Amino acid sequence: MKILFDHQIFSTQIYGGVSRYFYELMKNFENDNEIEYELSLRYSNNLYLRGLRNVACKSFFEDFTFRGKYRILNFLNKKISKKFISKGNYDIFHPTYYNPYFFNFLNNKPFVLTIHDMIQEIFPENFSNKDKISEYKKILASKASKIIAVSQNTKNDIIKFYSIDEAKIDVVYHGSFSPITNDIRNENIKFKLPEKFILFVGNRGGYKNFTNFMKSVSLLLKNDQNLFVVCAGGGNFNKYEQDLLKNLSLQERVFQFSVDDEELWILYKNALVFVFPSLYEGFGLPILEAFACKCPIVVSNSSCFPEIAGEAAEYFDPLSTESMKSSIEKVVYNNNIRMELIKRGINRVRGFSWQKTAEKTKEVYQSLV
Repeated sequence: MKILFDHQIFSTQIYGGVSRYFYELMKNFENDNEIEYELSLRYSNNLYLRGLRNVACKSFFEDFTFRGKYRILNFLNKKISKKFISKGNYDIFHPTYYNPYFFNFLNNKPFVLTIHDMIQEIFPENFSNKDKISEYKKILASKASKIIAVSQNTKNDIIKFYSIDEAKIDVVYHGSFSPITNDIRNENIKFKLPEKFILFVGNRGGYKNFTNFMKSVSLLLKNDQNLFVVCAGGGNFNKYEQDLLKNLSLQERVFQFSVDDEELWILYKNALVFVFPSLYEGFGLPILEAFACKCPIVVSNSSCFPEIAGEAAEYFDPLSTESMKSSIEKVVYNNNIRMELIKRGINRVRGFSWQKTAEKTKEVYQSLV
């Protein structure tokens, strides 16, 4: 059985959750004698692809930034994808994102669509009117042979918004991004960390609920001068975030670092607690990341979080700064609770693996051939 993946996410992401997902699928398929894959692209700056034996692509002005760079990259790779798709030398097509450009080239071959979340549908106010993702996603969902949802919560949202037969949708969880390990060395980090800190990971805009998070921890930081917040990824603080920190008198207490995977492991390992205050996620991969690095977590009681974290997290109401503050405070200042959450997290993450994700995805493919 041969699967064709296209260029889409690898033309736009250097790293990130969606490209990580497809990379892990392909990496696991390389060790499966019953399945082969092909990735239709010629150029990519995606860091994960370097770990694949069966993918050879060239970087695209990797060290240069210029207007229209990724639009040109996507244009070049789309031409390659159209050729691969038109040849029909595969059993199943699995697009890596939501652009429906490929319809006229499929020649009735089945295709599988992975839907990672329904954020555009639930929070349309956070997206430009020019954003076509929601429109494209709905078109693909209606025509896909099978849909993979990354959580039961996401499956429920797909049914709710698209009125699609639930039998067409299979739930396949993500895996943990790294094995549980003690071999994470602090010296492999290029910046100085505070001794006591709360960790926030990823983007901070809109539904990520960063403003409420900052308001909730402001009192904790003011009462404990040795406590800090570290934000991993998400880019530099914008003007709104800078003003927020200034108004809360937290300019010297909150840091932002751009990190690679190993540096992120170090942050998880050293944090007193990882806080995930988002109002909605399709899966919430940082939950498993924290578990794998033995970091206790405090998360929203919304969307997929209880489904993924189970009993291994302390929960709060993401709309209540008092609820959030109380939960964070409980974990930061009670070592027994922290140790218990770490132990539960280790047990919980063992139920998630990329090998299992690949096996379940393979079952979805097999149902179509």
